[in-house]
This record gives sequence, C-alpha cells and structure tokens, in this order.
Amino acid sequence: MVTTLSPLVPPTSHVHATGRKSVPLSTVRRAVTAVASPARRAGPGAYAANMTFVRAKVTRLFVAAAIAEAISWAGLLAGMAAKYGPPGNELGVQIFGPIHGALFVVYGALVLAVARLHRWSLLATGVALACAVPPFATLVFERWARRRGMLDVTEPVREPAPVGWPAR
Repeated sequence: MVTTLSPLVPPTSHVHATGRKSVPLSTVRRAVTAVASPARRAGPGAYAANMTFVRAKVTRLFVAAAIAEAISWAGLLAGMAAKYGPPGNELGVQIFGPIHGALFVVYGALVLAVARLHRWSLLATGVALACAVPPFATLVFERWARRRGMLDVTEPVREPAPVGWPAR
C-alpha cells in the first residue's frame, strides 16, 4: 500500500506514470510520529516535563483570567453606574458588557482545564465556577486556592508502588 505525499519524498519513493511521487505508508507513519510526538522520542522523563510546562502555562492563564474577569466586573459596574446614574450614558455598558461576557466564558473554560490538570474535587470546581458570578469573587477564589496549594505547578512526590509479588 502506498500513499502520495509530495513534500516528503525519501530516496525509496516511486514515480507513477502520472509524474507524481509516492512514499511507502510506513515511511509516512515514521515521519508523522517523529513530528507529532517529540516527548515520546525523548524518553519517559520528557512527558513529565512537558506536562509540568502545560500545567504551569494553564495555571498562569487561569490566574490572568481571574484578574481580568474582576477588572472587567469593575468596568461593567462603572458603566452601569454611568448608565443608570445622572449622566444616562450607555457607552460604558456597551464597551464592558461584551468584554466581561467573553472573559466570563474564558474564566469558566480555564477553571475546567485547571481543575482537570490539578485534580480538584468536584466541590472545589463548582465553587470556582460559582465565583465567576459575584463581582470580584474570582480574585478571592484565586488567592484561596493558591494558599491551599491548589495551584502549585509541581506534582507531589509519590512513593514508588511495589511491583510483583509481595515480600515475605
């Protein structure tokens, strides 16, 4: 079985009557595997290092989203005060409403991602999601989670599991 792949043509390729070059499927699989999984080629320690990097990046994004969501709440509240107060200007709500809505959705998605990566309980995840509703509660939750170690990037050290039959 052969497949056609123009940019990746090794010396063992074949030229068809149509002028197109084909590559054996095993060569394509090797090339895709080499490109798609550099951590797998580098050894078992590379996967853990890559996951630590991902965990750190998503955690930083979560903290930034919590702060940005609180700032957008402040802007939305100021816009609502201008709208319903003496000036009667709706510009603040028109600007900060969509911004706050987008940050609300981003915060919710990042809560789910961080909860999965850090293995939060269902209760902690629910509280984090509920904190997106009251103004400035995302900041309170983020500080609380950081103090409790729920946002630590390094994984806890585990005792090695015994392998084989139990010792007598």
